[in-house]
Amino acid sequence: MTKRVEKTEAQWREQLDPLEYQVTREAATERAFTGRYWDHHEAGTYTCVCCDTPLFTSDAKFDSGCGWPSYFEPIDPANVREKVDRSYGMIRTEIICNVCDAHLGHVFPDGPPPTGLRYCINSASLRFDPA
Repeated sequence: MTKRVEKTEAQWREQLDPLEYQVTREAATERAFTGRYWDHHEAGTYTCVCCDTPLFTSDAKFDSGCGWPSYFEPIDPANVREKVDRSYGMIRTEIICNVCDAHLGHVFPDGPPPTGLRYCINSASLRFDPA
């Protein structure tokens, strides 16, 4: 795994725009169908907006109809970790960047084969590197 990235709140605020900060550092959720990558179809790699860790490929992206970019698997499972999220009266599985602790989104068991998983990710937590 890549070396951990740790910054102060001030450093994160300087690096990220307000929405990126709210999503990645405060676990906010962008509105459905508003993010820059929900309907994005270019070939390439989606990386963490905070630390550039490779997270998902365009080959794993699919249209789930939910309004957020969705993937059936991460590039390397070691780059993300899961955490139980009990906010808003629900029990969900939060996905966090394992290098910088950025909130990415959630994973659900309603995705397509081969994994049956849907990694529902906020566009504000991602950067895109074209192939």
